Amino acid sequence: MDWILFLSQLPTNPSSLRVTVWRKMRANGALGLQNGVWMLPDVPEQNHFLQELLESVQKQGARCQIFKVRPLDTAVEKEILERFISDRNEEYSEFIERCQDFQAEITRETEKQKFTFAELEENEQDLQRLTTWLEKIQKRDFTGGGKAQLAADIFEKCKSIFEVFATAVYNRTSNEPATGLDSTNE
Repeated sequence: MDWILFLSQLPTNPSSLRVTVWRKMRANGALGLQNGVWMLPDVPEQNHFLQELLESVQKQGARCQIFKVRPLDTAVEKEILERFISDRNEEYSEFIERCQDFQAEITRETEKQKFTFAELEENEQDLQRLTTWLEKIQKRDFTGGGKAQLAADIFEKCKSIFEVFATAVYNRTSNEPATGLDSTNE
């Protein structure tokens, strides 16, 4: 596999540029090889991202370069892939934990019979956050290995549990007597 290396020399003060580069690299799934050296797969989307980042960094007076590389040793290639998988597995593990929290919350609400629109809205927002988070992780998962399938499966379960809860809320609230003005008083 071909890779892109991003090498940067960023000022220590102010730290905002370093933090910005670090955040953008992590958000795109880059592997930090050492201080100021990042690696990404050589694909058009990542090339475009790194070119934009290079221009942004240079406009702020710092130095950086981009190189296309290929490991000379299969052991190095394997280590790099394992590190990418490890990074994503860590993210998937946190995601799975949040999904389990989401499921536990809906279970508690169901046991307490808290079938209110407010609870439904709150859970819907939590499910949307999970959706966005999983999409971000999947976008930076170049290997598709590790815990990717487990995370996708548990997320599907979250969606199913939410739908059951939403139906219960609808059934409960649609069977309650209407409140407010009586139509005969209009």
